[in-house]
Amino acid sequence: MTKPQGQTTLGILFMLAFCTLAPMMDAMAKATPHEVPIPQVLAARFSIQVLLLYPVALLAGLSIAVSRQDIGLHLARAAALLTATGCFFTALRFMPIADAISIFFVEPFILTLLGAVFLGEPIGWRRVAASAVGFGGALLVIRPSFSDLGLVAALPLGTAFLFALYMLLTRSMSQRVNPIVLQAHTALAASLMILPPLMLMNGSGSALFDPIMPQGKAVWTLLGLGVIATLSHLMLTKALRLAPAGIIAPLQYLEIVGATVIGYFAFSDFPTPLTWIGIAIIVGSGLYIIQRERRLEREATAPTPPV
Repeated sequence: MTKPQGQTTLGILFMLAFCTLAPMMDAMAKATPHEVPIPQVLAARFSIQVLLLYPVALLAGLSIAVSRQDIGLHLARAAALLTATGCFFTALRFMPIADAISIFFVEPFILTLLGAVFLGEPIGWRRVAASAVGFGGALLVIRPSFSDLGLVAALPLGTAFLFALYMLLTRSMSQRVNPIVLQAHTALAASLMILPPLMLMNGSGSALFDPIMPQGKAVWTLLGLGVIATLSHLMLTKALRLAPAGIIAPLQYLEIVGATVIGYFAFSDFPTPLTWIGIAIIVGSGLYIIQRERRLEREATAPTPPV
């Protein structure tokens, strides 16, 4: 169904807001001191979202009831986002933000392939070829990091796969569940998944799961991470609800611009020439796939000419 022009424009604006906020969220995660375990960073990110969104939902008079048919979807969506975020935040501790985000942008290719496998969406050889080329571009970005970091450099690929699952679930749920309520339920489910292990491992000495009392810089980065993550994912959910995915998807590549700027000024990171080549291949392949999908969608909805 065609979206009204006003809604589509508003959806584009929400997507631009997401592309601006998302690299800031990543910068907060990267700036968090390494003595704070990644699971604790995740707990802060999702717990703050719970504390922010449920009061907003109640004040707005929104129903926070969960239908039985959606319980499994909320849990699956939360598990995918929680694990994807954990992979990405771990990668950020060792990689420049722009490099990690560039590798992550194989997500449109994975989303295309998953749509064909799970939703039966048609996929031709052109999109398969474009996906293969895009993965090749990702390997150009991964290769320098892989020699130094090993498998850590591949973590953004795991993020891309899991985020593609998250996007599929978001697409199916965003049309019937208010974005604020949807994000609140996702954050609550993710918090309930990550908080028990932290409580059980408190004082264990485990480098991975033993939480610490945040102090100084860590307090502000964790707080900023939670607030910015909440706002950015609200923008994304709202964008998907208002505008066709084929229109807003190309805008997501603007994240690379924001990530490069923030990475340079905050962490003195700048992509190498080989990385820029890989980024160009990934973006070009992704834009081709998006353009191809939009063309096929227009052909499928075009009226049949009179005989």
